[in-house]
Amino acid sequence: MSKDLSKIKLFAMDVDGTLTDGKIYMGNEGEVCKSFDVKDGLGLKILMSQGITPAIITGRRSQIVLNRAKEIGIGQIHQGVKNKAQKLLQLMEDMNLTPDQVAYIGDDLNDLSALKVAGITFAPADCGKQILPYVDFHLTKKAGQAPVREAIDMIIDSMNLDFSDFLDL
Repeated sequence: MSKDLSKIKLFAMDVDGTLTDGKIYMGNEGEVCKSFDVKDGLGLKILMSQGITPAIITGRRSQIVLNRAKEIGIGQIHQGVKNKAQKLLQLMEDMNLTPDQVAYIGDDLNDLSALKVAGITFAPADCGKQILPYVDFHLTKKAGQAPVREAIDMIIDSMNLDFSDFLDL
């Protein structure tokens, strides 16, 4: 693969099926919980320490996602997005980025439009098979088991950084 991961300035991601295991736990009052992997959170902090902006682009709306994003320090949170490509293109324009500076991780057909826009694409091991032709890096980690961190580790490795630099995050 000839993609240069060291150029990435924006790392956009879906939530359900990437940052979570894709399960939605519902009670009588609505959504009650989601399961996030702490490794993804630390990975996102590592990205931010290198000047890479993480962005959440999700079709659902969830206070739980807002809480988790705030805890990590993610400022770009876009929920209820029907056209993920349009939102990603808007972010690229706002940040003056080219596709080769943009990564996207998604897991299913609702991510396809964004996968077609981003210059570098990732998907968890258990992603929908229909998106595989549009994925540059089919990861080994399944949804909710830190596939985001796996992608981030690849990005950090491409920058030739020493992970010991991140011990204080």
